[in-house]
Amino acid sequence: MLGVVAGSGPGGAERATAKRFATLWSQGDYGRMYQLLDDAAKTRVSFADFAAAYRGAASTATIRSLDVGDVGGRAGDAIPIRVTVHTRVFGNVRGVLELPVSGAGDAMRVAWRESAVFPGLRPGQQLTRQTALAPRADLLARDGSALAAGTQRTSDDAAVAGEIAGSLGPAPPDEAALLYSLGYPPEAQVGVSGLERVFQRQLAGRPGGTLAIGGRVIARTRPAAGTSVRTTIDPKLERAAIAALAGRYGGVAAMDPRTGEVLALAGVAFSALQPPGSTFKIVTLTGVLESHLASAHTTFPVTDAATLAGVRLENANGEYCGGTLVDAFAHSCNSVFAPLGAQLGARRLVSVAERYGFNAAPGIAGAATSSIPPAARIGDELAVGSSAIGQGLVQATTLEMTDVAAAVAMEGRRPIPTLRVGERPRFVRVTRPRVARAVARMMRAVVAYGTGTAAAIPGADVAGKTGTAELASTVPADRADARQQPRDVPDTDAWFVAFAPARRPRIAVGALFPEAGAGGDVAAPAVRGVLAAALQHGPGE
Repeated sequence: MLGVVAGSGPGGAERATAKRFATLWSQGDYGRMYQLLDDAAKTRVSFADFAAAYRGAASTATIRSLDVGDVGGRAGDAIPIRVTVHTRVFGNVRGVLELPVSGAGDAMRVAWRESAVFPGLRPGQQLTRQTALAPRADLLARDGSALAAGTQRTSDDAAVAGEIAGSLGPAPPDEAALLYSLGYPPEAQVGVSGLERVFQRQLAGRPGGTLAIGGRVIARTRPAAGTSVRTTIDPKLERAAIAALAGRYGGVAAMDPRTGEVLALAGVAFSALQPPGSTFKIVTLTGVLESHLASAHTTFPVTDAATLAGVRLENANGEYCGGTLVDAFAHSCNSVFAPLGAQLGARRLVSVAERYGFNAAPGIAGAATSSIPPAARIGDELAVGSSAIGQGLVQATTLEMTDVAAAVAMEGRRPIPTLRVGERPRFVRVTRPRVARAVARMMRAVVAYGTGTAAAIPGADVAGKTGTAELASTVPADRADARQQPRDVPDTDAWFVAFAPARRPRIAVGALFPEAGAGGDVAAPAVRGVLAAALQHGPGE
């Protein structure tokens, strides 16, 4: 036995100080630990190096937590403390920390040396490890076909796997420290893109190996193999998404709105952020209807622009539009929605956007976070109006805007995207069903007679929204400012999001083509192809 517990009997004050030091260690409170060092120790080691020593030992040993046990009586210049270290890789490691001390009684302090970072270490010894991983598990498509199998990561469909499976490589610099702390060997090949990255932990399993002090092994475990992952990717729809891209730079995403299962991801569907343009009017329209600023039958002037804070915001191509709110949405009138957004205000606009998933991590490794600035930072009515039409500093991924459409499809319940088959569907309430149904009706008008007619499918009721995000100006050259320089490529991003069938939705699809032109001309036909494939075969069938 080490002796009586801290705080009782002779030397109780010294044991209490030692106990406090070890308890602070268990809490990761390196700052207050450092305060207990004596002056000589503080001269030898800076706080930064002190904290780094403990963090380094924790990473090497893969420490999850530690328990402080009995504190023994002082023997010379050391106090023994029983410690149980719980690790991710090596199990529970029990030992005695010989804590070096100086002074006496209440004035005792820790005469720290680097051997105090792990139980059982002696001066001059190093804590080392050797680890390895089991063979990587298989990555499967929804139908069970191989996307990446075995050590060679072979697939049953090279086109589908090449688009979505991803690749292996050395740990990226921003992940290397984390992976090392989980026990991965420095030379490990890990998922660096695609589904290999999303499911890295499940596919790799748990490392195993040896933990040693000096040349003495103190713990040994075997690697635990990972588990094969059956993803939600539907090969038929993935091929349709690849075909929709047609070799162009862009992103296409498809989702089952009833479950949140992501059925296809092609191109930069979850990694590229761009201004969402008028697809964001779905968000603005939701806020307008919630706040009773307008109804479907409210009418607006037919004009080519609106003026906010003395600045003209023009409709795409300088077109004239207006009429009822339904018509204004169908024809994507900036002249209506920019002033409505300013009237809605930054606070309410941001609130609705965040309910739709903006400013929240998607929960998929490698997926970018779609964002809208905090209300207080958006600025004046011009900035709010610009944000309301998907311009300004609003940024979104194709996957995010597909999820926006899916939320409308589910009568105001936003599905949380998932890439693994069998996960329990999760939803976030965005708005009331009545409001969502009204938005859905207006999205049907977009495809029926508005800017999205190129997405119409005979015999199917499609609801959608175009987006033509202005990167410079959408006004024709003969009306543009004389100072505007001509561009060799279109100065707009083309967007389209949709779901179908509109009354009993089974599929939501989104597409983005940066610097490619108008959403109705470029993105809507691409989405139509994926919708048609899903409706013909049924997602996941």
